[in-house]
Amino acid sequence: MSSPLVSVLMTMYNREKYVGEAIESVLSQTYQNWELIITDDQSKDNSVSIAKSYADKDSRIHLHINEHNLGDYPNRNKAASLAKGKYLKYLDSDDLLYPWALECFVSMMERNPEAKWGLLYDLDKDVTKPFVLMPDESYHCNYFKTLIFHKGPLASIITKEAFDAVGGFSGKQHLGDYEMWHVLGRKFPVLMIPIGIVWWRTHEGQQMADNRSDPFVPFKYLILRIELINHPECPLPIEERQIVIKRTNKQMARLIVKTILHRNISKAKQMMKACGFNLFDIIKCV
Repeated sequence: MSSPLVSVLMTMYNREKYVGEAIESVLSQTYQNWELIITDDQSKDNSVSIAKSYADKDSRIHLHINEHNLGDYPNRNKAASLAKGKYLKYLDSDDLLYPWALECFVSMMERNPEAKWGLLYDLDKDVTKPFVLMPDESYHCNYFKTLIFHKGPLASIITKEAFDAVGGFSGKQHLGDYEMWHVLGRKFPVLMIPIGIVWWRTHEGQQMADNRSDPFVPFKYLILRIELINHPECPLPIEERQIVIKRTNKQMARLIVKTILHRNISKAKQMMKACGFNLFDIIKCV
């Protein structure tokens, strides 16, 4: 049997409420040359039995149960390590692919072989999509035009070759996909793909809820941004790097002030320690 062209990667932890719908969305694809790899991270509910019921009926569905809990991004790496496809397509076990999703992702990537990964892109009325951005162009777009590196793994398709070349996700909690797009972006051209082919579910059981409840979580993105912009392989020219760093320092200072005004002094101190700011630095940046 020939290898599938695309490996759909579904990481799972306590998703009994949603995983059946997620699997059904793969089964309903107009494009059928796929495998679905589900890596369960020691779920405590009925997620495994639900996934197994599908795997027992369709040989393209492979269920793997981790020996111990790996956590979000290490589990994504685990799923990728089991993939046989040319392309990796993440689908979280609480999200959905519209029926035409894989056909769109795969056909657009096959027609643009210079791109080694792709991202959904929704804000450019002056350019027809899909289109390819070189590393310097993707960074410039993200920092001087419209954000593209802020999306979750559902918005991406990645060649296994590129994924393996960068070593997968680093494992940073909350920050893994944001970091990955920067790492892939500085090494490989990216294909910008029209939106409307996937559906994100929002619920309180997701890690993204931490962005709303803990002010230090969005602050971590700003600290990481400084690190990524200062990386020696960052494709932005030095003048643009300096602009991004100045803007980011101002954002950090304002977030610290906002946190102080909300009387969350301990969090403000945590932020200041993480970025190395003192009160003078904050006043100067604001």
